[in-house]
Amino acid sequence: MEFSDKYTSLKREELMQKVQMQMSERRFIHVLGVEESAVALAAKYGYSQEKASIAALTHDYAKERPDDEFRLIIERDGYNPELLEYGNAIWHGLVGADMVERELGITDEDILTAIRLHTTGAAEMSLLDKIIYVADYIEPNRKFPGVKEARELALIDLDEAVAYETKHTLLHLIDQEQKIYPKTIETYNRWVVNNQ
Repeated sequence: MEFSDKYTSLKREELMQKVQMQMSERRFIHVLGVEESAVALAAKYGYSQEKASIAALTHDYAKERPDDEFRLIIERDGYNPELLEYGNAIWHGLVGADMVERELGITDEDILTAIRLHTTGAAEMSLLDKIIYVADYIEPNRKFPGVKEARELALIDLDEAVAYETKHTLLHLIDQEQKIYPKTIETYNRWVVNNQ
């Protein structure tokens, strides 16, 4: 895929290199899988494949940064201090979007919002938000109980796929007795409860 210059001045290969330099090979393979799924979902649901590609390639840009770097940015840049109670699983999306903007020069708000919401979802999600949220869950390298059903749902009804992923993510967090970020509860209430 050729990038148009509309959303980034970088060519796809240049963006991929910059992303790859920030992560392990295993994480980069995941990122490429998310891009593959996101572009396919964008094509299916009539969305810009270029924007889906850029959002997918950058969604985990900050995933492997040290926690101290996140804490510093959260304190320095005026984030809600409660964010410090959560870990990398939340930080790498919310704070990571700002790193993508600052370090990669990507300023498109749709792309940045999709990065911010890719792990938590939200009550209000754009088509791109849903594409990245679901693509991250169903990408070809994922292997966990229920992923096959999630992939099938994503091709039939994206909203149902959002609901499925949200419900199963919440069940997993509860099973692991992990602290649940409030936005994840909002996502559940909107897409699972109100979607029935």
